Amino acid sequence: MTTVGAEPQCLHNPNAPPFTDDDIIRLAQKQCQTGGSPPPFLLSPDSHQSLISYLHARSTSSSPSSAVSEYAVSLLSLIPPSPHSPSISSLLSSILLAYIDLYNTRKIPHDSNSLKTIQLFALNIQNVLDRDLPSISELIISNLARVVEPDDAQLLKLLPRCLELISKSKEIEEGEEYLNSALDRILMCNWSKVLLVNMVSLIREFSFMDKNRRREFLEKVFDGMKSVDLQDIPSLAYQLLVAASKGFSKREVIEGIVMSLGSKMGSKVTSTMRQVEGTVLLHVNFAVKQDPSLGQEVLALLKSDLTALNHFTMAVLLSVSRVRRFNESCMRVMKMAVLSAYRDYKLARTCKWLPEDLKEKYLQQAKMVEKTVLRAVNDSNYGREHVVPSIVEFGFLLLKSVDEANSKGLEDSHHLMGLDILGMEILKTLFKIHDMSRTEIIEQCRFHILSPSPEQSKTIVRFVGLLVLNFPYPMLEHVSRLKELLDYFTFMHSTISTCLITALLPLTKFSRDLQDYIILVVRKAMFNREDTVRVAAINAVIELILADKQPKYDGLFSFQESSSQASCSQQQDEILPGNNAGLFPELCGLLQRCLYQQAKVKEIMYHGLVKLVLVDPLVAGPIFEFLLPHSLRFFQEDSGVGLNISSCLKLVNGKICVDEPLDCLLSCISRILLLQPRDRNGNAAEKWACFGFSLSQENEAGKAISADSFSCSLQKIRKLLRHRKMEDIFGEVRDTSSESVGEQKQQYCAFIMSGIIQVVLNNVAAELKMSSDAKKVDLEREIVDLVNLYESLHKGICTSKQGHGIRRGNSKAIASDLVLHDIGSGHVKLTHDYRFFLGVSSIHQLLLTAMNLHSCNCSNDATASQGHSHCSQSNLLLSSTKLMSFILNACLRQMKSSLLMDRSDPTRNLIYGETMKLGAPILKLVLLLMPEPNLAGDQAKKEAKGRKDVEDRKDSIHLAIVCFRELINISLKGPEQNCVLEDCLSISTSVHAPEHVDSEDYEHHLVSGTEDQNGKSKMAFLQKVIKPLFSELLSASYFREVQILCDIVLIVGDKLPNERRSSIADWVISICKNSRIADAKVAKCLVMLGLTLKPPPDDLLVAEAMATQMLNSTTSDETCISGMSEFSDRYSIINPTTFAAAASSILQFIESVISDVQWATAKLKTCCIITKHTFSLDQAGEKSRGSVLEEIVYLRAEAVVKALSPFMGMCLKDPQAEQLLRLAARFYKQLAQMSKLCISPKGCKQFLPTLAFQKLVEITCRQLTVPLYNFVAQMQQNQLENERRKGVMNKIKRENRCIPDLIFQIEDYEKYLITLTKATKVNLLRHAKRSTARDFRILDPKKVAEKDAPAHGEAGGNNSSPGQNELCERSEDDEGNNSDNAESDGPVAAEASESDDEAEDLAPKAKRVKRNRVVEDSDEEV
Repeated sequence: MTTVGAEPQCLHNPNAPPFTDDDIIRLAQKQCQTGGSPPPFLLSPDSHQSLISYLHARSTSSSPSSAVSEYAVSLLSLIPPSPHSPSISSLLSSILLAYIDLYNTRKIPHDSNSLKTIQLFALNIQNVLDRDLPSISELIISNLARVVEPDDAQLLKLLPRCLELISKSKEIEEGEEYLNSALDRILMCNWSKVLLVNMVSLIREFSFMDKNRRREFLEKVFDGMKSVDLQDIPSLAYQLLVAASKGFSKREVIEGIVMSLGSKMGSKVTSTMRQVEGTVLLHVNFAVKQDPSLGQEVLALLKSDLTALNHFTMAVLLSVSRVRRFNESCMRVMKMAVLSAYRDYKLARTCKWLPEDLKEKYLQQAKMVEKTVLRAVNDSNYGREHVVPSIVEFGFLLLKSVDEANSKGLEDSHHLMGLDILGMEILKTLFKIHDMSRTEIIEQCRFHILSPSPEQSKTIVRFVGLLVLNFPYPMLEHVSRLKELLDYFTFMHSTISTCLITALLPLTKFSRDLQDYIILVVRKAMFNREDTVRVAAINAVIELILADKQPKYDGLFSFQESSSQASCSQQQDEILPGNNAGLFPELCGLLQRCLYQQAKVKEIMYHGLVKLVLVDPLVAGPIFEFLLPHSLRFFQEDSGVGLNISSCLKLVNGKICVDEPLDCLLSCISRILLLQPRDRNGNAAEKWACFGFSLSQENEAGKAISADSFSCSLQKIRKLLRHRKMEDIFGEVRDTSSESVGEQKQQYCAFIMSGIIQVVLNNVAAELKMSSDAKKVDLEREIVDLVNLYESLHKGICTSKQGHGIRRGNSKAIASDLVLHDIGSGHVKLTHDYRFFLGVSSIHQLLLTAMNLHSCNCSNDATASQGHSHCSQSNLLLSSTKLMSFILNACLRQMKSSLLMDRSDPTRNLIYGETMKLGAPILKLVLLLMPEPNLAGDQAKKEAKGRKDVEDRKDSIHLAIVCFRELINISLKGPEQNCVLEDCLSISTSVHAPEHVDSEDYEHHLVSGTEDQNGKSKMAFLQKVIKPLFSELLSASYFREVQILCDIVLIVGDKLPNERRSSIADWVISICKNSRIADAKVAKCLVMLGLTLKPPPDDLLVAEAMATQMLNSTTSDETCISGMSEFSDRYSIINPTTFAAAASSILQFIESVISDVQWATAKLKTCCIITKHTFSLDQAGEKSRGSVLEEIVYLRAEAVVKALSPFMGMCLKDPQAEQLLRLAARFYKQLAQMSKLCISPKGCKQFLPTLAFQKLVEITCRQLTVPLYNFVAQMQQNQLENERRKGVMNKIKRENRCIPDLIFQIEDYEKYLITLTKATKVNLLRHAKRSTARDFRILDPKKVAEKDAPAHGEAGGNNSSPGQNELCERSEDDEGNNSDNAESDGPVAAEASESDDEAEDLAPKAKRVKRNRVVEDSDEEV
């Protein structure tokens, strides 16, 4: 060493003795101050070894870190930035190699000094000799496995630049191969989490990587992310997003981030993980703002694979939607993801041939989507407040899309929410956890409720009611906004305004102010000019009183009311309903004012009064008080007539209209009286009570007089209807100045009177139920008289319905049909309830009475015949028939109306309480009316005399079975599915074992294979009840009733498992084989029922067998089916009468199968897209959902081909032929999609088509395509022969729309087969027919009329002639013009392709490929 301050001699003399390391450090310090050229010793290669030795010597010092770092930095500072001498570059390489060796062998510590030194080396790496770059890279790569601590990865800063220089160097031999080898070694080594973090930080510098290695690099990064510390994830995501913004595999980066955080790490539900995800969301949001293309990649990921939706993907979309340009697209993608999940499950559940495991997967996927969305909403409370506005918007978007989803029934299916409930849960959760969102949610509710769409508004109103019930105290803060919404009460749709009041009523228990404001709004609405507004107002008044009658267990003002701290008994009285008057006295005057409103308002009020009495019986007295003076206008006790029905009508603009619905008034009074408590004798147990206190006995007596007066009035009306003629009641109506107005007034009076008769019948039936045997006879006669009177009134209404605009049904329908028409005209939903005055309990009693009367008539038939009292006997039979017809019509209407009434309506149990008990009586009635087999001959003899009785009997049986079907349909939709079926099983009927089951094994067959009690009951019902009844009706030629029984079998059979449904289908198919049925409608129902219930794949096998039998029953030279045998050998149901109906049923069933295939093909395409973008294959080697579904679709399509093939040889009628052509075109379109999915995109490996697909192609060409050409040729030949027949032009026009589309779809399908053949070298078109071998051409209807006989001969000439080829070319051009329409028919063909070839295939075609060229291409590859 030299002394300090002395210059080494070697600085000026290269041949001087060697210098020391301290000399180099001082020289570097001095040169840093003064500058200058590099020292001469650096240019001498002889000194390089000494310089390197100093580096090794310093590493053995006591503090090697600072010693080595100081020397290396000093030496590097002496080297110029751009050295022109190779010796300096060689020195730099040697120093770097030596330093890396010291670093790897850990002779120097890995600390800040080493980091500073490596950073300085990185600045000079470009000056290193190219031949030394591989050695440097090799040393760094070999040490990757030892990177454990963050300081161990300092050398990685040199690696990207070093590899980049190698890739650009021309001096290194095989540099490209070395680069690839080095990258492979990096990707193959085991990455620690420290190494992974550092590699990601350098990812931007690996821009020289090819596409495949970038993908492998990202795979390794995302696979190792689950082992990385949580605090490192945000920085990793940030570095990846920065690299993606620079063009480093944007799609893979976005997909990896969302899938890693959403799927692989999504199970870590901790607060730290949620905060990490929130930070990453902010990074994504910022990156999308800086580079919008990243937002496009986020949307593209979800569009191509909707199953990629997870909680983090949902959060990313919500975050990206905050960027204005992506808001609409993100919302649309999220909505489609939810809708697709629901639709897929709904279609998978109804698809019979889909395996149960796939159905379960779609169910779990739908549940996963619901959980994903709700988790994203819940996690928004952890540092993600910026997505709250997006969640609000998305929640309301789902509520507005309820009609689009069509997800009815999903709520009761495996606990799925459905779109409306999911949207409400989103907003409800947000309302709960985010105070800042509440104002915006209420404002959005106001905005959407006032929208012009009532259906959307109704859903939002339901949500407001949900908020009121779950969050009453937070909702009190927004009472002012709710008041502003109520100001639009008169401008809303009547249904929406009523529902809004109902939704807000629970909040009135906490806010007197809101209650008073609602009353004020309703009072104003009662004076509005619009009828619908007044209807909504009276509904609101009734709901307001009903809500006030509910117990008040809690309330915001309850403490103000009890300032004196009342006793426990007084507090008990406060919370029980009925102990105080509440709002009823205050609003009673408003109810009285309704008595002077329109008839519709009065109807609603009368129905509402019954509700009030049901909730609080003590209000009956006041109700009678204000109804009594009003009723005296129409019932006068002193007059001879009694009823003043003419005063119920008024003349408005020259037309008669109802001013007072007297029947509704009497129904209200009657039901309130029936609700009165009674003693054992049936009399009133006590006098009616009234609200308030009374010190006068006269007041109490007056209130009791009101009820007694109404009771007496009803009794007088009963006597009046029974003993007076209609002429006496309606006599005063005829004395009018205008004959037309008088006749119209007469009809309306009859209409009101028919309702009054129903009210009286309801009372008589209730009295009959509790009367003694002696009194029952008189009551039964009274019922018969009332029904006869009703029928006479009803005939008068029906005769003039067309002249006066009263819309009615058939002559057997009850008179209340008029009100059902009003429902569709925009009236209030509950209008239909006010005209149905017969309760189900009364219908049940009347039904039993009718059966008793009929049984008595039948038992007295012989006695009456011997006594020659035919007149009295026929009168009794006619009376019982009328009674049955009336009761069954009323029963049918009540069953249909029960589905429309709200389940929360207090009168539901009063009107429809015993609906489920009607099953057994209706079935008994059917069995009672059925003619006995041994009396068939006597029936034929008496046909001339009793033809009308027979027709009435048939009509009664028909009505009874229709009611039976509706009742079973209602019961199977309810909670107690088997109550009606079990009641019917208890009836003692003549049970016969099915023909296809041995009698000794019948009981075993009945319950075998059925696991639960519900299945046993359904199966026993079909075996013991339906099958015997079916046989009897079929043998008696009751064909209309047989069709209804087919509906019942289908309704019940759909609830059975596959093995039980198969047994029922076998029974139906045995009927098709053995029964010679000539009725076309019955044959169509039976064929469709058998095919529908038969589980796959046997269903299409049965369809193929039927079609083959139909083909064998006709000959090829027939032009119609008249020449076929009378009954088929194998299927007796096929005959000339039923041929067209059976063919139509089979084609209709095949069309439903093709619809399922279309959905499955779309799902198959989605699975293919997922496979293309999946990073890794299934390690377990199990079949994916796509491969399983693909195989099933191919097998199902093959079965469709075999089922359609026999139709190609038939001579079908025009409707069936057109149906077949459209069906074939639709099927070929799906085949084209399947073929397209087998073609790999550009850049991907092409796999051979599966054997199932090859078999499908072969069968399609041989059994469908070739015969289809012959079928079309035969059709058009028949057209040419019958061109002058009437209607042939219209048929040609229809078929000219079908045939071009069919040919286009066939050629489009074969085009993809050609592409697949070229790609796989497997000839798929060896069985295809040449285009020049077509035996038809597309006819022009204008030219057909102008053609002469020679033209026909020319059209049927040689197909291979030039003229025919030109004709084929013209038809192909025409087909090309229709390509746009054909391609846009299905959603699958319209989706964007993933490759250039697919995008090119989706473009519109100007011309079609020549068929002769198609076959030449296929022949070359054989």
